[in-house]
Amino acid sequence: MTAAIKETAITVPTDPFLIIFLSCILLIAAIIDVRIQKIPNLLTFPAMVVALAYHCITNGWDGLLFSAGGLALGIALFIIPYLMGGMGAGDAKLMGAVGALIGPKSIFLASLFTAVAGGIYALLLLLISCKYFKDFITRHAATLKTFAFTGQLIPIPADENEKKPRLCYGLAIAFGTLFYIFLESYGYRFPI
Repeated sequence: MTAAIKETAITVPTDPFLIIFLSCILLIAAIIDVRIQKIPNLLTFPAMVVALAYHCITNGWDGLLFSAGGLALGIALFIIPYLMGGMGAGDAKLMGAVGALIGPKSIFLASLFTAVAGGIYALLLLLISCKYFKDFITRHAATLKTFAFTGQLIPIPADENEKKPRLCYGLAIAFGTLFYIFLESYGYRFPI
């Protein structure tokens, strides 16, 4: 790895153009996700192209490889939850676009902060939706009770008419990534 790419990998989150561009993409994605529960390709694909082009223009082939590595890792980190039905494809593509902007090391760390933000967000949704939370606890307590008495794990399904709270993961991606960028911008260096 050349010195230019090592320097880029460390300073990418502090580049003003990238911070502004990334903040705009994340803000737009979060707003759209909350409103229509979808992150459109019209937002993620152009962001990927801009990131790849920016890094290629500023750092040549090393920059392009840096950006492509972040893109691939960003998608790879969220592809399994997507395939399991835990999130939408737009969430994985958004993480890919973010990875293309900030690179592999930074997307890995940002995804950790995103996971924490997503967990807090999910917990808040459960607490706000008291009826769903109560039904959720009742169902799982009955499942555990059945398991304790019979030794068989027989999950009790939710009522088909039950309205589930909707987790818009674009919001968690925005909070987690921006918190990571905030920490990097103020000089906190992670030991990875």
